[in-house]
Amino acid sequence: MLSDIEIAERAELIDIREVAKKLNLSESDLELYGKYKAKIKLPENAKRHAKLVLVTAINPTASGEGKTTVSIGLGDGLSKIGKSVCLALREPSLGPVFGMKGGAAGGGYAQVVPMSEINLHFTGDLHAITSANNLLCALVDNHIFRGNALNIDLDNIYFHRCMDMNERQLINVTIGGKGRGVEREDHFDITAASEVMAVLCLATDLEDLKRRLGNIIIGLNKDGEYVFAREIPGAVGSMAVLLKEAMKPNLVQTLEHTPAIIHGGPFANIAHGCNSVQATYAAMSLADYAITEAGFGADLGAEKFLDAKCRKAGIEPDCVVIVATVKALKLHGGADKATLSEENLDALAKGMPNLLKHIENIQSVYKKPVVVAMNRFFTDTQAETDYVIETVRNAGSTAVFTDVFLKGGEGGKELAEEVVKACEIPSKLCFPYELNDSVCNKIEKLAQKIYGADGVDFSEEALAKIKMIEEKGYGDKPIIMAKTQYSLSDNAELIGRPTGFRITVRDIMLKGGAGFIVAISGKIMLMPGLGAKPAAEKIDLLPDGTIVGLS
Repeated sequence: MLSDIEIAERAELIDIREVAKKLNLSESDLELYGKYKAKIKLPENAKRHAKLVLVTAINPTASGEGKTTVSIGLGDGLSKIGKSVCLALREPSLGPVFGMKGGAAGGGYAQVVPMSEINLHFTGDLHAITSANNLLCALVDNHIFRGNALNIDLDNIYFHRCMDMNERQLINVTIGGKGRGVEREDHFDITAASEVMAVLCLATDLEDLKRRLGNIIIGLNKDGEYVFAREIPGAVGSMAVLLKEAMKPNLVQTLEHTPAIIHGGPFANIAHGCNSVQATYAAMSLADYAITEAGFGADLGAEKFLDAKCRKAGIEPDCVVIVATVKALKLHGGADKATLSEENLDALAKGMPNLLKHIENIQSVYKKPVVVAMNRFFTDTQAETDYVIETVRNAGSTAVFTDVFLKGGEGGKELAEEVVKACEIPSKLCFPYELNDSVCNKIEKLAQKIYGADGVDFSEEALAKIKMIEEKGYGDKPIIMAKTQYSLSDNAELIGRPTGFRITVRDIMLKGGAGFIVAISGKIMLMPGLGAKPAAEKIDLLPDGTIVGLS
């Protein structure tokens, strides 16, 4: 079979203006970035009417589950059965593209295109976010250098520089000194973890963007009070100027010319993991079915979509699709990666509780209908397939084995039919905690109800920060858990559906601009490093301009 990049490069794309017509958008609603990409603006009278479908997954494994691939294949499948559909997906980050994970434009015959451009610089949104973030940092340090009128405490600066690349050497740095500014310790985050990314993804318009930028907490002054970005002269306006174009959602197409809006890209293990509110609003306004996805497993991306984004944006999904594979479930059951192609019902049975826990959470906690999408592999045996279908049925849901990787929309038709049925089931979104619960109580409810933990242990530093947050009147914000994606717990080694564990919260960060409280658990890094064999080693540019090795 051809590689992803080969399939994408050989695809026959249609003019983006023709894609826009499927959404009843005219050329006046577009800002063209060549023939196949455009920024869009919603017509003023647009109303959100679409059935909203959230695609999530089990806890990821080394075999890959294909959540974005299924999202795209589902969109194409809905088109195949005659539905008006629009995708709303996250933008890839250069960190994973050149790191371990690779790109995020789907795979096989379920991709968004132009694939190489989407995975690389695209329309420059992530560069704009990086620049706005670092402009604020530069203004803060310049303010300190020029006399520090705000009396900023150099030991309590929370807002850090960022870059859209995995670079462990920048996790901890010393800046300034020797006549170049006030010397202090600083850190770099990856752009996907920047609060500016979260602000852009949650802002509903330019006015809301500026309000949120102004509410970013830089750190503390020497009296222990929060210092906000709006207190730095010129910061909010100049950052907003850098983000003006990045605020507009991007329109592209799938291999089968289904409209896809791609905008914003926070990670779900260290941020809130959802594409922009603007993109979701657009998809819900321009089609009858809007397909969106949230990062990593349902304990991270879906939880944050439902508890944070839905609350803030005033939306809720009509159906949730949970993606898994037989291979991934066997890995959760302790199977050896080298033998995943062999039938192993014992490992499958031991790994199945991971999927069942996610189904249980969506159905019992959030009260939403669930469809399970099983990405089919040719090594899946009939016995394994039957076991999954029967077990999921006993859990009150439906499992559909899809072939979107090999067959595109044709392979997603059965899944599309089940999703249409599920969207007709009346439901009302419920939550595991109330916003007016105490911060500790909200975290404990998430840990117990969503992860299955026995409880939560807080460090003294975390408790002190929680006390300060609540005393200053910010305790009513949603919780964003920063933890490993590989386990329901905060320990990546505890696969499957672990029991008898506790969650440890070692630090707390109040994100005033984004409007949420981040609880940091386990060994999570806001700036990842490259692995032993990064994807960058196989990516190359041929003399004729052809890109190879991108996946």
